[in-house]
Amino acid sequence: MTVIDFIEAVLIAVALAMDCFSVSIATGLNHNAVKPFHIWRMAIFFGLFQALMPLLGWLVSSYFGTYIMAFDHWIAFTLLAFIGTKMIIDYFKKEEAKAFDPEKLSVVVLLAFATSIDALAVGVSFECMGRHMLSDIISSIIIIGIVSLVFSLIGFRIGATIGRRFKFPAELIGGIILIGIGIKVLIEHMM
Repeated sequence: MTVIDFIEAVLIAVALAMDCFSVSIATGLNHNAVKPFHIWRMAIFFGLFQALMPLLGWLVSSYFGTYIMAFDHWIAFTLLAFIGTKMIIDYFKKEEAKAFDPEKLSVVVLLAFATSIDALAVGVSFECMGRHMLSDIISSIIIIGIVSLVFSLIGFRIGATIGRRFKFPAELIGGIILIGIGIKVLIEHMM
């Protein structure tokens, strides 16, 4: 990997990690008392999904690349809007009836999948850029995973710190942020 390739991989990783970072902040705002195990689990899943999706995109790009890129943004939008709407609805429910729980593995997997859909298209672009061997992309994939993990941990810490210091409707704001990220993904792909 050349210096230029490394810089390119880091820039791609940072761009992909922004959704993980934002979702982690929103989650931290709502759940500042979440145990470190759950914080790390979420960050690891985010990093793992962000790393595996480009690999998956690269693997299937020669067969299905144009089809995947045609609707990946709709999947990300739908999942993020669904989770965000659920958080907003939960904000108005009694504490015992709330469903958004980042300690639940199903919630973590859904968030990790939703935030990593864009990474699938990056994998397709690897193939389009002439990176036909696994050795051509493995360093980029590792960098993407590590950067996403680190940004997730930082985002959660920022969200939890803000959530402890200021009392405001965090779950409502977190839901709005997730829907906003979904809309951003949709708009970016439609242009």
